[in-house]
Amino acid sequence: MITRIVKLHFQDEKVETFLAFFETIKHQVNNFPGCIAMKLLQDIKNPAIIMTYSHWKNEEALNTYRDSETFGTIWPTIKPWFAEKPEAWSVHEYFDGFKEK
Repeated sequence: MITRIVKLHFQDEKVETFLAFFETIKHQVNNFPGCIAMKLLQDIKNPAIIMTYSHWKNEEALNTYRDSETFGTIWPTIKPWFAEKPEAWSVHEYFDGFKEK
């Protein structure tokens, strides 16, 4: 399993537009084959910074998503709304102290 963290910094006036758009596509991403789970996080001090935190079966599954029609429609839609270039990391977890709900 890999964890993917993507930092998106939106133009201030596009934050609500993105959040509304995300509501329409969140299940497409979360239910994509190979995606185990996904969260959307918003910075407390700067609401224009939003991060996706997702778990993928493996790097191949993530790349399949990135090459998919789903990603191919989402990314071009949100890309013009960015204030800064997105940053992304694919990482392995070495410790998970979160308790199950």
